[in-house]
Amino acid sequence: MFKLNFDVKRHFLDNGLEVITIKKDTKITSINVGIRVGSLYEELQEKGISHFIEHMLFKGTKTRNYEELNDALEFLGGEYNAYTDYTSTVYTISCLEEELKNAIEILGDMIINPEFDKKELEKERGVILAEIRSSKDDIEDLSFKRTNEIAFNKNPLRFDVAGLEKNVKSYKREDLLSYYKKYYTSNNSLVTVVSSYEHEEALEEIKKVFSSWEPGEKINKTVIEENNIPKLVTTVKENIEQNTIVYLYTFYNLNKELELPLRILNHRLGESSNSLLFREVREKRGLAYDIYTSIDMTNNVKTLYIYTAVGEDDLDSAIEAIDETISNVKNGKLSIGERDLELMKKVHKTAVISTLEDPSELCNYMLHQGLDGEDIYEFVDDMEKLNSLDIKKINDVANSVLNNPTIHILKSN
Repeated sequence: MFKLNFDVKRHFLDNGLEVITIKKDTKITSINVGIRVGSLYEELQEKGISHFIEHMLFKGTKTRNYEELNDALEFLGGEYNAYTDYTSTVYTISCLEEELKNAIEILGDMIINPEFDKKELEKERGVILAEIRSSKDDIEDLSFKRTNEIAFNKNPLRFDVAGLEKNVKSYKREDLLSYYKKYYTSNNSLVTVVSSYEHEEALEEIKKVFSSWEPGEKINKTVIEENNIPKLVTTVKENIEQNTIVYLYTFYNLNKELELPLRILNHRLGESSNSLLFREVREKRGLAYDIYTSIDMTNNVKTLYIYTAVGEDDLDSAIEAIDETISNVKNGKLSIGERDLELMKKVHKTAVISTLEDPSELCNYMLHQGLDGEDIYEFVDDMEKLNSLDIKKINDVANSVLNNPTIHILKSN
């Protein structure tokens, strides 16, 4: 049985805010606030607004201007950040435990009392537009975006989290404020705290700040879960040295019981430095410097990508090598032996334990489990399931997922 070195409790405030307190012997504390809104829930004219609001919450509150807010965050002496993804917007602070009360107060002020100052809004508009344009110069980032664009007709994954330039250029303060009031409500949010505080003590500190947060109307958004369109498409970009290849697979109908085997398969296929794809494409054939896979299993997002960059003369050979590797994994010619399985189990356990040991990562893990409506102790079940995981399940998931990819090639013009 896997032994935990921390304790977890879930609470609900009177205003509907869910709070997860994690009691752990630590001198570093971490607090995360997650809002259940991300780019998947935006209408076409709203693409990019969740990300814009994330930026604006650092630009001042009703009690602190931009400089005062960021000075207060800096003076905590730790780390603070925020990010917007497909399904949520998250704000994080990690600092010495003695600063926990200050961290809660500052984060609460940011989230409950943003000012959306018009001058700061115009400045941040320029920052976000620069961010969007800069991503077009990053061929790796651009390759994934173009893959998503060609892979779907209706799935909102075809739009980047940062949004559409024309939208970002047009948003007014009233637009941001209206969207903020709709989604930034206590009953649409979750707070996680890792500290050595007793659960009730940590909860009381959260209550002092977040009890004033107003609840809102419960919003149920239907998200289109469209599978990728199987096809090969080539697009061009001027003045690039390397040509990129991206494979995309979706697996919305995958049985929950096969998610852990898929994570193990993903590691063996392309996540490790000694992966099957790395061995074939780089070590055996010398076609690329690197090749990797990435996987996403959050709510309404079930994707597996393969990415590499090669010279133009090696494009066909690289695709042939990838296809051959995938085929051999599925038909058993490239077998995953007991030693491979044992290694993958060790690697997965190491990754899980590393997450649980780090207060910041543990806080973030618990936050996303809560936001996704998943069991916060799922990692315990996974550790137990690892012991009974066999090669057949990995082969089954390979044959279930690794079919009919969208393949995108980015070539030099």
